[in-house]
Amino acid sequence: MENNENQNPISFFQSNTAKIIMVGLLTLILLIPLEYVKNLISERAQRQKEVIAETNDKWGGNIFFYGPILKVPYTYFDETLTENATTKVTVKQKTAHTAFAYFFPEMLKAKSDVTTKALNRNNYESVVFSSKMKLTGHYIQPNFSNRNIPNENIQWDKATILIKTTNLKSIKDEVKINFGNINYTFEPVYNITPGDSTEALETGYIDLTKTLGNQKTAFNIDITYNGSKQIKMVPIGKTTGLNMKSNWASPSFTGNFLPDDKTKHITKTGFEANWKILHINRAFAQQVFETLPDLKQYAFGVDFVIPVDQYQQNERASKYGFLVIGLTFLIFFLIQSISKINIHIFQYSMIGLALIMFYTLLISITEHSSFMKAYAIAGISVVVLITLYSISILKDRKFPLFIGLSLSALYTFIYVIIQLENYALLVGSIGLFLILAAVMYFSRKIDWSTGNS
Repeated sequence: MENNENQNPISFFQSNTAKIIMVGLLTLILLIPLEYVKNLISERAQRQKEVIAETNDKWGGNIFFYGPILKVPYTYFDETLTENATTKVTVKQKTAHTAFAYFFPEMLKAKSDVTTKALNRNNYESVVFSSKMKLTGHYIQPNFSNRNIPNENIQWDKATILIKTTNLKSIKDEVKINFGNINYTFEPVYNITPGDSTEALETGYIDLTKTLGNQKTAFNIDITYNGSKQIKMVPIGKTTGLNMKSNWASPSFTGNFLPDDKTKHITKTGFEANWKILHINRAFAQQVFETLPDLKQYAFGVDFVIPVDQYQQNERASKYGFLVIGLTFLIFFLIQSISKINIHIFQYSMIGLALIMFYTLLISITEHSSFMKAYAIAGISVVVLITLYSISILKDRKFPLFIGLSLSALYTFIYVIIQLENYALLVGSIGLFLILAAVMYFSRKIDWSTGNS
């Protein structure tokens, strides 16, 4: 009884409750430098986008292809009634105007061989490609009957073939078309259509009376592009087919139509995909009068983009910063409670700053190496630093070894989650559940009022 009476009661500030509150507040404070690290990652990522955009602009941007389109001029007349002021006689006058009819191919087959490569500038990498496109197909005789346009009003000898595309500056060779066994050369033309971002190529006059009849008129075109990010084309053929091959292993099929799953092949060394699109699959006709429509909404193709780049991986890693700091502090706190070793709040601060240094090391090393190597170097450095520091704090090797193994397991777990795409949430949830169960198990016998276990 006397011994119990002589024992000094433990004050609140010496209890585990007060200590865990202080550690919790420190964890929240460390979110400030962690937020600065996240801003640094965002800044570097934005800088990467700017450098890549500049590099791609010089090499060649997105490729959009809409053609070939047969353009036939025709004449129509406006009738106006004019009253002679002197004789009061009404006179009928006709005014001639020229308009254009646009005809799409009956059959359009495209083949594109795409070779990708990386361009490096400073610490940044951009993926660009060269594409060799070959287009073949045929036209049938243009039909003006549904507009009741007389044959004599059609300027058959002044037809042209038109291509609408992007990045004329990235075309590497002269563009020609063999139409009805006659070669024609495309020339750039000024596009005056408001809001239309595409550029145009057009041939000189083609005399359709010599090339088009009741039979099919075949054509073929070869175009070599330099480009980046994307290739898309509009399926203007009554039947349109596209075969695309590339050494790019992570294609993202985009647009209004997807390739045939039965003939699509994606491997670690590249991909091959085939599309077949019928005119009943899209909502526009094979002939258009007066104004050529903007059909970008019907385009389809492939995106050549890196699925998860180094800055996205760094950003995802930094999102787990709060978890890493909180769990590490929790491990130290449990060891402190079990071993009766007092750990000062300053020592917690040093450990927290070391954990934040992991992310600055990670992003700086990643810019000069791969993410995997950077993650391994930064993780090993921080684990070794905290383990050695723990030996001086805990005066023992058993607990520091446990801390080192726990941190190694935690960083490995986070790396696995970052690499996963479809199962990241599932694996992360299971892992956190197991961590919570372990913490509950090891803390089950701690007396939180006195710290006795």
